[in-house]
Amino acid sequence: MNTSLERIGCFDTVLDPYNGITIESKDLPSTKEEFEINLDFLINEVENKRNLIWIYIDIKKSDFIPICTQRGFIFHSCDEDYVLVVKRLKENAVIPTCANHTLGVGAVVINENNELLVIKEKISNIGYKLPGGHIDNGEMISTAVVREVFEETGIEVEFESIISLGHFFPHQFHKSNLYVLCTANPKTYEINIQDTHEIIDAKWVDVNKYLEDETVLNYSKAVVLAALEYKGFIKANHEVLCHIRKDFELFFPIESKKLV
Repeated sequence: MNTSLERIGCFDTVLDPYNGITIESKDLPSTKEEFEINLDFLINEVENKRNLIWIYIDIKKSDFIPICTQRGFIFHSCDEDYVLVVKRLKENAVIPTCANHTLGVGAVVINENNELLVIKEKISNIGYKLPGGHIDNGEMISTAVVREVFEETGIEVEFESIISLGHFFPHQFHKSNLYVLCTANPKTYEINIQDTHEIIDAKWVDVNKYLEDETVLNYSKAVVLAALEYKGFIKANHEVLCHIRKDFELFFPIESKKLV
């Protein structure tokens, strides 16, 4: 949470709770020369007062990056249009870990006829699996489940609960992966694949036949069995953390009735 704003040289710097200062990409000057002069001034001004300097560098100003690295900045994280660099001003200053996981969701969707919703991917050489995929930046788990199931099958669902959490390493980009398996209730039943680039088939199959299918991964079977046997963790009402001013979801065992 940002706490205060201070103008140093040409930079608007924001002080964070860890005694570091942050410069947003929108607040960088237009030329390398101006950036270099003001960066040296900034470092001199705060090196005995602050722990860290963070700078977001827009991809359009990527020629600013060598100026930073020559002054002891290191890469921290990035997105498709920026790099975040940081300089430690004190030897033991703690640099928070950058995002080290990708996030995914999968869904167990069973209809009134005891049929399970499954999909087959183009890139996969295994049999039918549960629908699911990556959680987008800023997306809630329950929202991602609804979106992914619809994109891959055309079925509209309502999130019900979380029943399993998988942690895998290594995964993409030398990161870990957290895979959240959920149950969801179908609101429609007609298959109509939206993401035809990735999904070649989607269908309803009898749950028992799916569990007996030798081409199905044991992991998928274990998740389905858990969904049949347990209620899992359901969403709590927002009054539990009414003091938090950000998007969030909380999940508790269904037995915690006062929280849901």
